[in-house]
Amino acid sequence: MARRLPPLNSLRVFEAAARHLSFTRAAEELFVTQAAVSHQIKALEDFLGLKLFRRRNRSLLLTEEGQSYFQDIRDIFTSISDATSKVLERGSKGALTISLPPSFAIQWLVPRLADFNHQHPEIDVRIKAVDLEEGSLTEDVDVAIYYGRGNWPGLRCDMLYQECLLPVCSPSLMTGDKAIHTLDDLKKHVLLHDGTRKDWKAFARYHKLNQVNVNQGPIFSHSAMVLQAAALGHGIALGNNVLAQPELESGRLVRAFDDVLMSNNAFYLVSHDKDAESGRITAFRDWILAKAISEQESYT
Repeated sequence: MARRLPPLNSLRVFEAAARHLSFTRAAEELFVTQAAVSHQIKALEDFLGLKLFRRRNRSLLLTEEGQSYFQDIRDIFTSISDATSKVLERGSKGALTISLPPSFAIQWLVPRLADFNHQHPEIDVRIKAVDLEEGSLTEDVDVAIYYGRGNWPGLRCDMLYQECLLPVCSPSLMTGDKAIHTLDDLKKHVLLHDGTRKDWKAFARYHKLNQVNVNQGPIFSHSAMVLQAAALGHGIALGNNVLAQPELESGRLVRAFDDVLMSNNAFYLVSHDKDAESGRITAFRDWILAKAISEQESYT
């Protein structure tokens, strides 16, 4: 059923006139003539079928029905005004919605986000942690962090970090009966896999580790989970050089070997072509690229 609403312009005029108890002051506030105010009030009264005002001597008073109606709609107008001010304030600051993989959010962006907020307090940042297949760059997303080879048509792509895969484990695995000394020692330990087994297969193939069974070990859906399992001593992971850095710096993880596997994948900042030069997007791009460049050496 359609809502039965009065003429909204007439309602706005009534609210002003009732608040001021003056057609003249209502006309001044709304930048219309007093005659226009009178016309709108009559239209509203005709719609409602009752009188809203009465004149006594030189004063303007609300009728009982007018007073009741004004009390009901006054809070509505206040709410509309507050909501509008909030939207305008947000729009003037500029909201920036960032979509990115959960592990990159946890391991990299969130620890550094305070720096961006400090440099750009006028930008209202919203973080959406989603997997790539769930996180296509819809219109409600301004920028995203994608992992892959940079071939996403219709998007501007700026490389952040080239991926390098490092064998990492808990320091506890570096000592004891099964202490890790050489690549052949991998066959004594559980291998931890990020998403699929393809990385360990590629690592074994590149380093000619024919005796290592890369088809064993649990598979985790997110990099942060693989790194946590490795830090807890559950096995050896091929950690992404960027995502593993916090655990390596804290000592929760160590590099099992100096041997690495260079990947064809990288992390990219992507944005819609049409919005790529937007002020808030440019501000975030400049900030994150500068961060990536300044930290690049520590990730190799």
